[in-house]
Amino acid sequence: MKKFILSLFASMLFTTAIWAQAQNGAGTGNPADAKVKFVKETIDFGKTQLNKPVTVDFEFTNISKEPVLIEAARASCGCTTPNWTKEPILPGKKGKVTATYSANGPGQQNKTIWVKLKGVDQDKELHLTGTVEGN
Repeated sequence: MKKFILSLFASMLFTTAIWAQAQNGAGTGNPADAKVKFVKETIDFGKTQLNKPVTVDFEFTNISKEPVLIEAARASCGCTTPNWTKEPILPGKKGKVTATYSANGPGQQNKTIWVKLKGVDQDKELHLTGTVEGN
């Protein structure tokens, strides 16, 4: 009887842990993925010339049942400037993170933008890639 009760208790703990992970978006990758769905998480701007800025929009939809607020966005270097929708995005509505890259160095480029959603501990990563031509 003790083994049965112990098994039942362990099963309940396991089920509770799985349910809690599902509620927090854990186990499905980044917890932000339970709140927003980006059209593209990586955008290749193709080729551009040296000293010619490039701007791209990372568009997303709020797929949660609550408003989503972007608290901050930061880039992997000073040559990339993020901007974002400042007001809360209602469920089903769209928002965007705009990244402007100052193409001041030739060669293949790979820049990262980290997006911080209110109430989500892990930042969402977005990537901007492309090639800068010229000397």
